[in-house]
Amino acid sequence: MGKYYCLVAGLPNIALEDSKLTTSVEAFREELEGILTRSDKKLLDLFFLKFDNKNVIVRLQQPDSEPDARGRIPMREFDALYRALKEEEKPPKNNRIPPYFETFYRLRIANEGTDDEVKIEWEDRLAALYYAYAMKCRNRFVADWFELNLNINNVLAAITCRKHGWEKAGYIVGDNEVARALRTSNARDFGLGDTVDYLTDLQRIVEETDLMAREKKVDLLKWNWLEEHTFFKPFDIESVFAYLLKLEMIERWVTLDRVTGEQTFRQIVGAMKKGSENALEEFKRNNER
Repeated sequence: MGKYYCLVAGLPNIALEDSKLTTSVEAFREELEGILTRSDKKLLDLFFLKFDNKNVIVRLQQPDSEPDARGRIPMREFDALYRALKEEEKPPKNNRIPPYFETFYRLRIANEGTDDEVKIEWEDRLAALYYAYAMKCRNRFVADWFELNLNINNVLAAITCRKHGWEKAGYIVGDNEVARALRTSNARDFGLGDTVDYLTDLQRIVEETDLMAREKKVDLLKWNWLEEHTFFKPFDIESVFAYLLKLEMIERWVTLDRVTGEQTFRQIVGAMKKGSENALEEFKRNNER
């Protein structure tokens, strides 16, 4: 594990409310390629597996789709693994594919065509395996980050289920202490009042009716967690990892805001066109009298 004084000192300051990207997640990864130690690169690889997860899920649903370029593992390697398991052959040796993908594929193949497919979304099943794998990381900060995300998603799901009278079990993923409590407890705080110190924040966030505002508040909670947990490690891999995570949040919001803005613009233009057409029809009627 190295110290990255020059790298961190040269990083631009960023904030969640930034409307422009200083650099992309992909560009930052390329910049780090020749700087990080081999062991530290493996920590960042854990983050990029989320895009491989996405590619695997999309591939199952849309075989001809283009994969997300941020994934690290070529789709042909996933395809080879899936075919081998499907045909009950020995899986090809591949050190780049974490073992949880094989577990996922075996589960998928075993349940194809059964009613079990509708109980928990396959995306959630893969996410649960991913979190379990990442939470075994020897770096405490990185492992805690993945557990934080698992817990946040599960707590929000449990609160939402309770609010609407839905069965919780089908929406809680993973098997850590928090997940088990959420599945079984009927207490207002799910018995987690002394375990999850951000529970009250999540209870407030879930009351937000604006979905985008709710997502922004969740990201702000995560952002503050990163700030707090890297305060005493300003030049360590933890701070580099945190910067990457923050970049990804900003990148997502900049893209989302742009898409939302384009949709709004089209709606306005459409309304203007409709208004112009109505005005033209009114003009014609008036001049026909």
